Amino acid sequence: MEDNNSPPGSPKENSYQDSNQVAPDNVEKSLDSIIRELNDSISVGKKHKFWETQPVGQYKDLRNLSLSEGPIEPPTPLSEVKQEPYNLPSQYEWTTCDMTSEETCNEVYNLLKSNYVEDDENMFRFNYSKEFLRWALHPPGYYRTWHIGVRAKANKKLVAFITGIPARIRVRNEVVKMAEVNFLCVHKKLRSKRLAPVLIKEVTRRVHLENIWQAAYTAGVILPTPITTCQYWHRSLNPKKLIDVGFSRLGARMTMSRTIKLYKLPDSISTPGFRKMELRDVPAVTRLLRNYLSQFAVAPDFDENDVEHWLLPTENVVDTLLVESPETHDITDICSFYTLPSTILGNQNHSILKAAYSYYNVSTKTPLLQLMNDALIVAKQKDYDVFNALDVMQNESFLKELKFGPGDGQLHYYLYNYRLREALKPAELGLVLL
Repeated sequence: MEDNNSPPGSPKENSYQDSNQVAPDNVEKSLDSIIRELNDSISVGKKHKFWETQPVGQYKDLRNLSLSEGPIEPPTPLSEVKQEPYNLPSQYEWTTCDMTSEETCNEVYNLLKSNYVEDDENMFRFNYSKEFLRWALHPPGYYRTWHIGVRAKANKKLVAFITGIPARIRVRNEVVKMAEVNFLCVHKKLRSKRLAPVLIKEVTRRVHLENIWQAAYTAGVILPTPITTCQYWHRSLNPKKLIDVGFSRLGARMTMSRTIKLYKLPDSISTPGFRKMELRDVPAVTRLLRNYLSQFAVAPDFDENDVEHWLLPTENVVDTLLVESPETHDITDICSFYTLPSTILGNQNHSILKAAYSYYNVSTKTPLLQLMNDALIVAKQKDYDVFNALDVMQNESFLKELKFGPGDGQLHYYLYNYRLREALKPAELGLVLL
């Protein structure tokens, strides 16, 4: 299992567009063409040595309809799962990170803040808050043993990290217990030590000890073999700041004042009954979400405990808004987004880019376009600089209309030890990984 949960390459928007051309057509590359390009660009001897030893979909099997969908390897008897941790270089040792400890949470936060995902031009780096990390790593039934660190023996400094959390993921008609693997991070000075494969093997071992044999993860790079490849889209909320820090640039024939006018949003929402989700809404939100997600080929199997954890609003972590019918008081629509700021590197005027990421949205009575426009207004009122969305689920229906522009990288989704015979379109995916 591996993770590099980033908007791949640079998280930046390609450019600002004028009002007659909000965004260029999102030219989709098929998975086949991406893999052909990759295979043409590297020699056979340099292909993914680690991943070709793992139970993941292999390029050579793509489109092989004689292979069955489902687990690639059967479960091993638990008595045969390696009981001891994998060996590390002699100067390092394993540690289990208790994220309820303020001291440990600080250590993890600082490791990620200085060493986690940044764009190709080294202008932005993800800055997950401590509150976000606790939320992301403590879902119902979490295993503390899956929050894995590596320390230097000499000074006990935390130098590497990887996590798993348990999840139920429905693939077609089968609900599968999985681990969602995330936050793989090695200190920049130790990138030559080959710690990443050992971290991946160790989290895999600990997941197997809980009798779980499948996993889901994302990466900004192409590995064997994506189940789908998605595009990030960005909607400017604070265009002047985004241009000032190099996230975006002025479009051709555009001035700053025209750009600010182009992205201006109404001062107030337009949907009657639009309000913040509350604890009493959990059963209704669960019913709406489960019904909506049932149409996608791969999606989480959420129950009420999951919905309470993942969607009940937490300040500066996750926002969920819904529509309550003024007449019937039924909950008819949901929209949600999570908060993931980035550190702005090397800018004298700005240090943080405040970004909202579209999470799960369900439209039954209110048009999705209207629902998301109201979400943008709320995010703007809360001082977000940009609103990001993947082209998964039904998101493509509102992206261009609401003046989102495509980013300059792609995000690849993977399943470990589970084969899909054919890659999915992004619109067939109902899963958002943090």
